[in-house]
Amino acid sequence: MSTYLIGDVHGCFDELQSLLAQVNFDPLHDQLWLTGDLVARGPDSLKVLRYVRSLGTAVRMVLGNHDLHLLAVYAGISRNKPKDRITPLLEAPDGDELVNWLRRQPVLQVDNERKLIMGHAGITPQWDIETAQMCAREVEAVLSSDSYPLFLDSMYGDMPNNWSSELSGLSRLRFSTNALTRMRYCFPNGQLDMICKDAPGEASAPLKPWFDLPRLVDPEFTIVFGHWASLEGKGTPAGIIGLDTGCCWGGDLTMLRWEDKQYFTQPSNHRDMFDGTESQTAF
Repeated sequence: MSTYLIGDVHGCFDELQSLLAQVNFDPLHDQLWLTGDLVARGPDSLKVLRYVRSLGTAVRMVLGNHDLHLLAVYAGISRNKPKDRITPLLEAPDGDELVNWLRRQPVLQVDNERKLIMGHAGITPQWDIETAQMCAREVEAVLSSDSYPLFLDSMYGDMPNNWSSELSGLSRLRFSTNALTRMRYCFPNGQLDMICKDAPGEASAPLKPWFDLPRLVDPEFTIVFGHWASLEGKGTPAGIIGLDTGCCWGGDLTMLRWEDKQYFTQPSNHRDMFDGTESQTAF
């Protein structure tokens, strides 16, 4: 059995299939990990969700900010933007079924045997593994409940941006959601900066990428994340792996085979569609 980890798919179904074909992926024997943002911006979000759902227990995934945005659009909370290209999914006969399956997916994966953690944006340096799991479970519980529209309506916002165990209610859920699905930069004390989206090296002091700050997570664990396409999978320290290489923006779809740490890439089928100025965030 092999374990394959793939960066943000963003509706790039054909590239996903070509990438998996490179290694003869077999869902009966192999396992697929997905860093989130399965949907939006690429051409085939509907096909991607149908395929991933069909894999059953062969897939381990997390939700990303674009996945949450889809849920908010479905709930009538956020606007369906043409550039997200999710209308076919929303209008599909199995759209309701797929969206309700999606909102019951986790926002964090922790594998103690592999010493592997996966979150869409990463793990804030203010959390250890236990705190991250606790906060993730709280977000997952409300997403899978009947009150999920209330949570989705409140998740848009940048504050609070500093972790405290005394945070409660929707404020606590918003911080956890931002830390797990939107985070890029932090201040030296670990406080989230939710404004800067510059590439590393271009951000103003004292901001640093979250992974360049001392962290509380057990160093025996590797943290795998997506979300930050402008990293191009580069520049992270040992034990931190970024897999989003911007397939939907004309880059590559990148996959890591965990057992031997071999990388595989599949070029985007639509490199000529973007000029590099396209926004890469949903909220």
